[in-house]
Amino acid sequence: MTGPTIGHLRVDGATLRYEVRGNGPLLLLIPGGTGGAAAFDGVADALAADHTVASYDPRGLSRSPLDDPGEPQRVEQHADDAYRLLELLSPGAPALVAACSSGAIAGLHLLTTRPERVERLVAHEPPVVEVLPDAAEHRALLARVQDTFRREGLMPAAAVFAAGLRRPGDDPADVPAATPQPELSAEAAARVRRTMGDMPYFLGQIVPSFMAYVPDLDRLQEVSGRLVLAGGTDSRGELPYRPAAFLAERLGTSFVHFPGGHTGLSTHPAEFGELLAQVLRSGERSVVSR
Repeated sequence: MTGPTIGHLRVDGATLRYEVRGNGPLLLLIPGGTGGAAAFDGVADALAADHTVASYDPRGLSRSPLDDPGEPQRVEQHADDAYRLLELLSPGAPALVAACSSGAIAGLHLLTTRPERVERLVAHEPPVVEVLPDAAEHRALLARVQDTFRREGLMPAAAVFAAGLRRPGDDPADVPAATPQPELSAEAAARVRRTMGDMPYFLGQIVPSFMAYVPDLDRLQEVSGRLVLAGGTDSRGELPYRPAAFLAERLGTSFVHFPGGHTGLSTHPAEFGELLAQVLRSGERSVVSR
């Protein structure tokens, strides 16, 4: 299959880099973290068999630069960026949207503010921790992360953040040691460099803003028929999983378990993409035990 078509969209305060593959109804993929459009490389080609698949680097990542690198980030602005892409690529017609992690938070806001543009949203582990009964604990975690970032730098802050995401009682020593990886291709190595280069922006500007976001639960209830909440089979009890499961319970909707954990899109791309295609195709919302 030929590579994607690359485009650039000028939005308020930034220039978005996006990729388009395939033909058919539009499927917009919203990445989380620092992965950008490349986070969907393992699934995009297969999904493009039935859809026009668009993925992009959210504003502020290295390939979608901000006019002002220090500009505070807001979920509302990121959701508006997604809306602008929908307007460009699927004018006047509702589109399918799949989003992960912080991208799924932007997806939730897009759904509640522009429901006429979203046929269905699959939201995988949006860490909207403010909906949880113990939200105060997570606010304290975010404060510790930012304080550590200011005092000690990126890697110590990232370690505090990672520890706060684990399920209660997990011992970091129980995490399997990384297996040796083959030498990376030039393209993969460039992706790793971008990911690491974007970490200060993500941890310093995206995490505190996005994880403080409070979704409009009444509005989500109204549009819940277009929402598929999802989590990883391996991330039950972890912090990013819990808000998705909580929202599914609160809204009375079902909950789809995808293979892997929070990063199952990267660790199990074939299985993840196959289930995503099934959910998009049929709207199936198979309930797996919570």
